[in-house]
Amino acid sequence: MTASPNTLLVNPPITSWSSARFPLSLLNLAVTLDRHGSSRIVDGNRDRDVVAATLQAIERERFDAIGISVMGGPQLAPAIAVSQAVRERFPQLPIIWGGYFPTLHSDTTMVAPYVDYAMHGQGEDSLAELVQVLADGSPTPDDLAKIGGLTWRRDGEVVHNPNRPFSRGETSLVLPYEKLGDPRAYLKRSFLGRRTASHQAALGCRFRCTFCGVAAMFGGATALPTAARLERELSYLKYELGADSIHFYDNNFFDREQDMIPLLEVMAKLEMPWWCFARSDALLKLSESTWKLIRKSRLRMAYIGAESPSGAMLKEIRKGTRPDQTVEAVELCRRHGVIPELSFMMAPPVNTEEETEQTFEFIRELKQINPASEVVIYVYTPLPENSRHEKDRKKRQQAPLFDVNGEPVVFPTTPEEWTEKRWVDYACHMDAPWLTDKLRQRIHDFSTVLRYRYPTVQDLRSPRWVKRGLSTIASWRYSTRYYHRPWELNLANRLVRLRMPQAQSL
Repeated sequence: MTASPNTLLVNPPITSWSSARFPLSLLNLAVTLDRHGSSRIVDGNRDRDVVAATLQAIERERFDAIGISVMGGPQLAPAIAVSQAVRERFPQLPIIWGGYFPTLHSDTTMVAPYVDYAMHGQGEDSLAELVQVLADGSPTPDDLAKIGGLTWRRDGEVVHNPNRPFSRGETSLVLPYEKLGDPRAYLKRSFLGRRTASHQAALGCRFRCTFCGVAAMFGGATALPTAARLERELSYLKYELGADSIHFYDNNFFDREQDMIPLLEVMAKLEMPWWCFARSDALLKLSESTWKLIRKSRLRMAYIGAESPSGAMLKEIRKGTRPDQTVEAVELCRRHGVIPELSFMMAPPVNTEEETEQTFEFIRELKQINPASEVVIYVYTPLPENSRHEKDRKKRQQAPLFDVNGEPVVFPTTPEEWTEKRWVDYACHMDAPWLTDKLRQRIHDFSTVLRYRYPTVQDLRSPRWVKRGLSTIASWRYSTRYYHRPWELNLANRLVRLRMPQAQSL
C-alpha cells in the first residue's frame, strides 16, 4: 500500500519580519505535495528562532522528509544551522535542499554531510516524487534515477539526474495561505499602499543573462498565467485578505503585448497599485492603447535592468537590450506616469574603472531626462561556468576571472565557504574579488551622494522636509561631481538612514 507522505517545508530567514513577504516558493510546493499527501510550513522570516521552530515541529508531528528552501547570500547560514540541528536531533530524517543555491551549486551542496538530496531547477514535481519514494521505504538507485532534477549520492558518488522539463505549475487552486497562520500579517505598508501583498504570476524568463540565477533555474523558459487565474488569485488577496496593492515577483511581468493585454485588463479591473519587473525593449513595443490600460491599472513603478551604458557589455552579459532603449524607456515612463527603477551593474572584470565612470555619467543623463527615475546600484558578479543552466554551459565560454592581485578567482567548494562575508557579498552583487579598495570606495561615495540627492519615494519613514533638506545638502556634490568622501552625508546617515532599495525591497 502506498504511504501518504508528510513533508515539513522550511524557509530560513532572509530578511526582517517587518520586510517579510509570502514564502511563495514553499506555498507552491505545498500545493503539489498536498495532492498526494500533506505538508507543513515553518517560515523563518516570521519564526525568528527558525532552528527551535523546526525542531518543535518535528517533535510534534511525524514527517517523511524536510525540504529547505535555500538562496545564496544571507539565507545560506541559517539553512546550514537548521540542517545541522535536524541531522543531530533526528539523524534518520531525510534532508532535502531546493531553490537557487542547490541549482547553482549542486556539487557544492552535496559536499555537506547534512544534505541528503538536492533539487536543481523547478522542484514541485520532483520533490513530490522523492518524498513519495521516501515514504514508501528505503529508495533504490533505480527509484532515484527516475526523478528529474534530483541530485543524490550513489555509493558515495554524486549523481545529477537530467533537468526536469519546464512546467507551468499548478493552475487550478489558490495558494494555501492558511498554512502560514494569519496570512494578513504578511501584508505590509509600502509606498504602493497600506497592505501590500507579494505575488508571482508568471514563471521563468526567456532571457539568459550571465549574472542571473533565474537563467540557470529555467534555461530561458517562461510561462504567463491565464487571465482567469490571475483574477482568481488577486481577487482572493484583495477581497479575502484585504490587500490593497501588489508587489509582483515575476522576473519580467511585461512579455509579448498580445499576451499581456488580458492580464492588464484584470489589473485595470481590480485597480490595485502595483510594482513589477520589466524590460526596456518590451515597454517600447507597447501600443498607446496598451499604455492607456497600464495607466488605468495603476502601475506605479517598473524595475528595469539597465545594467550598463555599454552596448558591448550588454551583449557580453547576454542582456538583449541596448543603452538607447533604456533612454527611450525612461522618457516613455515619464510621459505615462510610471516611475522607472533602474538597476546597474558596476565594475565588470574588464575595463573596470572606465566602465564604472561611464555608468556614473549614464545615470546622470537618465536622471536629467526623468528626475523621478530610481537607481539601484550593484556590482557585476557573473555566475561560475558550472552554475549555468545545462543548455548554456560551454556554449559561450566565459573569460577567466582574476582577482585584484591578478590571481585566478577560485569559487567556494563548500556551503560554509559561501557564508563568508566576501562570498555573501558576491552572491548579493555587492562586491567582487577584482575591485580595488579605491574603486570600492568610489562606488560607495557616488551611491551615497546620489541616494541623498534623490531620496527614494519608497522611503516612508523619513519626513518629506528631512528628505528635501538632505537633497539640498547633497546637491553641490552632485552638481560638481565631487563624490569623494562625503563626510557630511555619512554623518547625516547616522541620524537619518534613508532607505536603500538594493538592500531593502518593498
